[in-house]
Amino acid sequence: MEITSVNNDLVKQTVKLQQKKYRTEKFLLEGFKVIDEAYKSGIEIDYVFCKNPEQYGFLKEKLILTNDAVLKKISTTDTAPDAVAVARKRIYDKSVLKDAKTVVLLENIKDLGNLGTILRTCCAFNVDAVVLFGESADLYNPKCVRSSVGNLWKIPVVEIKDFDELSETFKSFSRIATLPRANNLLNNFIPKRPCLVMFGSEADGLSQDLINFATDSVKIEMSDSVESLNLSISCAVILYKVYKCNEM
Repeated sequence: MEITSVNNDLVKQTVKLQQKKYRTEKFLLEGFKVIDEAYKSGIEIDYVFCKNPEQYGFLKEKLILTNDAVLKKISTTDTAPDAVAVARKRIYDKSVLKDAKTVVLLENIKDLGNLGTILRTCCAFNVDAVVLFGESADLYNPKCVRSSVGNLWKIPVVEIKDFDELSETFKSFSRIATLPRANNLLNNFIPKRPCLVMFGSEADGLSQDLINFATDSVKIEMSDSVESLNLSISCAVILYKVYKCNEM
């Protein structure tokens, strides 16, 4: 199959997925690495617009040969990739949390780059699942998909908006608030499992509800000359400590 017109109906449908309101079931994958990782992880791919079909032979009949104009139209990057795919979301429910030992909660996280990077970090340090609590960024925004570097498919992500539901789900967990002023320095901290490690947004930090919900708190010791760290970096530092403690 070949489509080379930017006015083609399928091209127009694909362009709509650049907007959150149309990403109810499907989303965009851009570039070989992301498409390849999604395919290997069992993500259902509907079709792929591409210039070099030989590189995407594993997708066979789902390939649509196209040109630079179409790829530029449907891509969300400044420089269009060699391929853009449309795939179906993988939706998880709370059942994936049943046997989890380490869960990361992100409250009201808005920065898409941070969200993708944190998902990648969680995979690196054997986190079992991630909970998006409150009003968080869209997990399937193309920027988040790209910044996760293919790791979005490797970890369950569950959305919980209601505090009562959250408290019931994690009532048997050790609940750790990450705070600039906390009871424990990270260097001396040994988390009890199963644990829920809670991070707030860079702008507002954790809400008072989650601070009160915590059974413990921890902070990263650092130079007084620096007020704070980027959220994704803070996650990496703390999750590395949790990971090393779990190995003991």
